[in-house]
Amino acid sequence: MASPGPLTVSTINVNGIRAAVKQRSTENLGLLPWLKETDAEVVCLQETRADDEQLNDALAPALADGWNLASAEPHVKGRNGVAVLSRYPVEAARLLVSDEFEAHGRYLEVDTAGVTVASIYVPTGEAETDRQLEKERFMATVAARMAELHGADAVLCGDWNIAHTENDIKNWKGNLKKAGFLPSERAWLTELLGTGWVDVVRVLHPDVAGPYSWWSWRGKAFDNDAGWRIDYHLASPSLAVRAKSARVDRADLYALRWSDHSPVTVSYG
Repeated sequence: MASPGPLTVSTINVNGIRAAVKQRSTENLGLLPWLKETDAEVVCLQETRADDEQLNDALAPALADGWNLASAEPHVKGRNGVAVLSRYPVEAARLLVSDEFEAHGRYLEVDTAGVTVASIYVPTGEAETDRQLEKERFMATVAARMAELHGADAVLCGDWNIAHTENDIKNWKGNLKKAGFLPSERAWLTELLGTGWVDVVRVLHPDVAGPYSWWSWRGKAFDNDAGWRIDYHLASPSLAVRAKSARVDRADLYALRWSDHSPVTVSYG
């Protein structure tokens, strides 16, 4: 790949691509207007819940505007699905090499703009069930791939469905035994970061609550900022040192949301 230059990367779980561009959108609100306005040059999408044809149809205005698309459609209709949009050519695209997970639409990495960018959607899991065991197998598979990418300029962006510390979840006391904040999940993320990968948003926003990126649609979670920080940029050491700024593009009002997540954007110098 070409020598890397300044690059701004964003990640957003769209909670259904068609809803994000239609049902929850108005003329000036939704994923498509956001794509027109964002300064991000690479955007990772998760939970598209669409096959490749549906995704291309939903994103047709953005593609006509110059975005390049790579996608991994889900193997089960209406679930999962990840994609990467780039203002630069996508030089290569790869799925997760795994007999179990390759076709699940939970991981896609691309080479673009001189870096490797992956869009990842970790299973939600459910404590003490087979769903949690599946989540743990996926985590182990991703960790193995990250070990291979460690020396590259790479970043894995997406919905990791794990709040790492008490600063990453408002109601941490009420979630100690629930998937997403289990001690084993948090320890896995600590171990992963111990290998040199960097949670760049936390590095740029140390010792503060949040910034949260997911809030339940229910109740007053959004209004009270009772959220979770589960959407991460995990960058390799060589890319992490270039991280200059990070923000969560949180809607001003509940009524202006077009997903239950907000975009998390990092600028790499």
